[in-house]
Amino acid sequence: MVSDNFSIVLVFAIYLLFMISIGVLYYRKTENLADYILGGRKLNSWVTALSSQASDMSGWLLLGLPGYAYLSGMESIWLALGLAAGTYLNWKFVAKKLREYTEIAGDSITIPVYFENRFRDKSHALRIISSILILVFFLLYTSSGLVASGKLFNTVFEIPYQQALLIGVLVIISYTFLGGFMAVCWTDFFQGMLMLCAIVFVPLAAMKGIGGYDSTVSLIESIDPQMLNPWTALAGGAIPLISNLAWGLGYFGMPHILVRFMAIESPDKIKQARIIAMVWVIISLFFAVAIGIVGRAYLYPEFLGAAGSETIFMVMVNTLFTPIIAGILLAAILAAIMSTADSQLLVAASAFTEDIYRIAMKKSASEKELVWMGRFAVIVISAIAYLIARDPNNSVMGLVSYAWAGFGAAFGPVVLFSLFWRKTTRNGALGGMVVGGLVVIIWKQLSGGIFDLYEIVPGFFLSCITIYTISILDKEGPAKEILKEFDRVNHVALHGKTIHREDTEPFET
Repeated sequence: MVSDNFSIVLVFAIYLLFMISIGVLYYRKTENLADYILGGRKLNSWVTALSSQASDMSGWLLLGLPGYAYLSGMESIWLALGLAAGTYLNWKFVAKKLREYTEIAGDSITIPVYFENRFRDKSHALRIISSILILVFFLLYTSSGLVASGKLFNTVFEIPYQQALLIGVLVIISYTFLGGFMAVCWTDFFQGMLMLCAIVFVPLAAMKGIGGYDSTVSLIESIDPQMLNPWTALAGGAIPLISNLAWGLGYFGMPHILVRFMAIESPDKIKQARIIAMVWVIISLFFAVAIGIVGRAYLYPEFLGAAGSETIFMVMVNTLFTPIIAGILLAAILAAIMSTADSQLLVAASAFTEDIYRIAMKKSASEKELVWMGRFAVIVISAIAYLIARDPNNSVMGLVSYAWAGFGAAFGPVVLFSLFWRKTTRNGALGGMVVGGLVVIIWKQLSGGIFDLYEIVPGFFLSCITIYTISILDKEGPAKEILKEFDRVNHVALHGKTIHREDTEPFET
């Protein structure tokens, strides 16, 4: 391990100062809550694509997935395939339509606001319950990023875990607090580029160190012939394979990804963004799996075990490269962590500020007050996530999988039904959201047999059934104005028209 190395410290310091400078830049440009939360819908295709995928993958891409591949080999490729498929389907079918619908439906700037406007929910139940779910599951998700940051500083600099964790929290809070959405998106753009370079470079360098591709494959087969067999996922029946593929279902309900679709400058830019995003995702997922498998051979005969598997990328970097290069590559982990944690903090803060504080506490709050309340929420949410993350035995993969399932099951079906089925009712959406979230929470507490199935599967499909059943049984059905708005969105999508903000009809509650 490289400890107290000035070169690595210097690289980290320069990198962090660059991220914070972006926060300062956008601090001066933030005038209202819409700017702080959604950036005024001004993102271009490149920033939208890389920001959405960098915020999606998190430290999990360089810690959790390589760690899983390190232990299970090519079995992990099914998880990567599920994620790649989910990413494509989300960009292909949800992105453009959500961008159009959120602007037509009262220029909605958060997912809870969109739900309320889409279904004309004057009771605010959809908005408040969805905001509560966002706060609950994002606390777990943000905690996973903080755990990853703690492991990073602990492994690289041998700083005690608790101190390392605190450093990560302070860094992430700083630029998210200052710059809001645009700062988060632009930092994610640069972090996404750094993550891609690192994740490709490290396994290729390790293979070269072993003696090339053929030597690497031979060594892996001598360690464990099943490491390169993807079908070992079926050894325990279909449940492991289905569970891995089912990760793709989560994309339809991820608020920090969906908000990127809402923020792109024009729906016409979605196609280019989708191509950029898919290239990034396919390369990143393939090489993340490669890091784990190649790392198993590179460190042989040393075996990190389950407890140390999530440090495989860091261990390889420290043994492969000079301090300066190692510092740059290790900064990619920090980039992965920060790119997701900042997005989650911002969405959670917006859920509290726009959807709870403004609705239930102070309807007359000024824009300036709301912006500062959003910043205050970032600090409070970070503090709670920090308390959850203080246990060094927390698994990045475990925390991510729980939060991923929660969002996928609670929000994914509601998003899809709201965009593609005109007969969806407010009661159906509310019922599906509650059922999806509760099934994930309850299923997670059970184990053995069918309960080993990833909780997103029962949660997602029971939510879909609930939405459909309640909507069909709702005798009144959607109001005429809701159906008219739905048809307008589909007309715009069919004819490729551009929506102008002045054409949107606000929903007064």
